[in-house]
Amino acid sequence: MDGILPVFKPQGFTSFDVIAKLRGMAHQRRLGHAGTLDPMATGVLPVFFGSATKACDLLPDSDKEYVADFTLGQVTDTQDSTGEVLQTFPVAVSDAQIRDAVASFRGKQQQIPPMYSAIKVGGQKLYDLARRGVEIERRPREITLYEIELLSFDGIHGRLRISCSKGTYIRTVCHDLGQKLGCGAVMTALCRTKAAGFSLDDCLTLDEIQQHCDRGTLSSVLRPIGGVFSFLPRVVLTDALSRRFLNGVKLDAARLSLKTVEEEVGIWHENRQFLAIGTVAEESGRLVLRSKTQFFTLEDLNAHGDL
Repeated sequence: MDGILPVFKPQGFTSFDVIAKLRGMAHQRRLGHAGTLDPMATGVLPVFFGSATKACDLLPDSDKEYVADFTLGQVTDTQDSTGEVLQTFPVAVSDAQIRDAVASFRGKQQQIPPMYSAIKVGGQKLYDLARRGVEIERRPREITLYEIELLSFDGIHGRLRISCSKGTYIRTVCHDLGQKLGCGAVMTALCRTKAAGFSLDDCLTLDEIQQHCDRGTLSSVLRPIGGVFSFLPRVVLTDALSRRFLNGVKLDAARLSLKTVEEEVGIWHENRQFLAIGTVAEESGRLVLRSKTQFFTLEDLNAHGDL
C-alpha cells in the first residue's frame, strides 16, 4: 500500500506509538510520519505508507496550525502542566496587555528550545540531560509565527491559535509569553489542527482505522501522494515522456515551458498519476528537467497498463 493517512493522534501516545500500532494493524513495516507530536498533544498526524515515506522530509514547513491552552502564574521545568512547578506568581494581566503581548510574537524570531526536547547536543538528547537534573546552554533557533491569535482569555486561562514554521515549540511560545507578561505561563493542552494540507476533519481515529483493517478496506482511505504537493507547479508528461523520465533521461526544460534554474515541479503522467518531484538545472548551456525524488517507477508504470 502506498499513500497518506491523516490520523488523529490521541493524548498519551507518542508519534512513534501511533506508528507502531499502525504497523501491527496494517501489517506493513514501511511507515513514516510528518511532524512529531509530544504525548500530551492531540491532533493531525500525517502517516505515510510505502513509497509515500519519501515525502516525509519534503513537505513545506509553513502549513502547521495549533490550538494551545495556557495558564498564567506558573513556571515549570517542562514549560507545560506536566512538569514540576518551579515558580508561582500573582497574576494581574488586562485583556489589552495580553493582546499586545500576543501580537508581539508574530513574525520571525529566535527561540531557545526547551531542555525537555529531543534535540541533540554533543550526541545527547536534551531531555535525557534534563531528567538527570543537568541544564545546558542551548542555541537560539530562528522560527516564524505566521499567525498568532488570542482566541479566549479569562484573566488566568487562555487559548491561542498559532500557525508556525517547522521546529517551533508551542509550549515555549506559552512560556515566553508568560515571561513577557512577568507572571510566567505553562501550556495546559495542545492540538495540532492542520498539517501537510490536512485538517482535523480529514483525520481517522485509531478505532476507525482498525475497523478498516478488519474489513480489508484500509487502502480505500489512503490519500494519494500527489495531493500534498499541490503547491508545486505541475508538469504533465505524455506516456512516452513519462517512461523516458522514469528511466533516468533528463528532459528538455524549454520544451516544457520551464525557465527557472533550481525550480521544483511536480511531475504527473497524462492520466493523472503523480510520478515524481523534478528540478530544473543548467547543463552544457541548456536547461534540463531531472528527477529529484521518484514516487512511481518504470516498473510501476508497466504494471499499471490501464493508467
